[in-house]
Amino acid sequence: YMLASRKGGTIYTGMTGNIAHRIFEHRQSRGSNFTSKHSIKRLVWYEQHETALDAIQREKNIKRYYRKWKIDLIETINPEWNDLYKTLNS
Repeated sequence: YMLASRKGGTIYTGMTGNIAHRIFEHRQSRGSNFTSKHSIKRLVWYEQHETALDAIQREKNIKRYYRKWKIDLIETINPEWNDLYKTLNS
């Protein structure tokens, strides 16, 4: 998953086995020091994987990519950088 502070703002990349709970933690400023410090709470992109190993590898790959590539990835599914958190339990 990727979180952002706002459209075009600071981006955080993570992985979890329970995305709804993890994003809730970020929104409560309990997710990580980095997201708390930079007010990063907006879920702007996520994808699911068959195994935890696949998800870990994908996270590592995304973290290596340049910012422009991450922005392009976000905007392929979410051009307005809307908060996707509310769609998780729908």
